[in-house]
Amino acid sequence: MERKQELDAEIEQARRAEAEAALATVRETIAAFGFSADDLFGTRRKSRGASSGAPRFRHPETGETWGGRGPRPRWLKGKDPEQFRVRE
Repeated sequence: MERKQELDAEIEQARRAEAEAALATVRETIAAFGFSADDLFGTRRKSRGASSGAPRFRHPETGETWGGRGPRPRWLKGKDPEQFRVRE
């Protein structure tokens, strides 16, 4: 069991040394070509955020709209939503 631990430690040490050498090579290459972080990883996309969507229902008197998501507005409660549907 002790021998296995010694071998595991040697393997881990060799892996670290190889990783350090690889990282040094990558850093030298980046410096030699003058790469930036954007060149290597690309630019981050900006999230568009949640879209409220087009209004699907409109109150005929106030012009207030509702897209059909979330709680139903007071002016629409207890009524047939089709009466207030926005026609395209």
